[in-house]
Amino acid sequence: MKTILFVCTANICRSPMAAALMRQRIAELGLNGQVEVQSAGIWAREGEPASQGAALALEQRGISLAEHRSTAMSAALLERASIVLVMEETHRRFLFHLDPKHLNKVFLLTEMMGRSEEIADPYGGSPEEYAATADKLDRLITAALPRILKRIGVPMPR
Repeated sequence: MKTILFVCTANICRSPMAAALMRQRIAELGLNGQVEVQSAGIWAREGEPASQGAALALEQRGISLAEHRSTAMSAALLERASIVLVMEETHRRFLFHLDPKHLNKVFLLTEMMGRSEEIADPYGGSPEEYAATADKLDRLITAALPRILKRIGVPMPR
């Protein structure tokens, strides 16, 4: 089983939204038995629910974050992941200091599209800001999925 790990700051906004959107794509492709999707935060407090804005933004897409509980990033999660997709360079730096030998599998999500942009944290923002972040994550994940799967050695179904 390959693991895609999304990482943000508190694991209550961006990474849970990205993970839920990726899980939906993985299920649509029939890859549930081959790919697991997780999320964590570099400064997460264990067990926190997704932010209300994130939950609402995904609820509008028919995806529930009701079961999400925040997870603090750990060396064990980093080691187990096949690829780690972060939202900001700060997250990559944290992971480097956590365990530098795994840096070769840590990327900004946008790097999977050949860009190097950070994804802004909508925390505390308006519902429209959360929706815009969810839209951006959805577009990136959909477009980057073939490259992500190739990187972890899972063939893209036809």
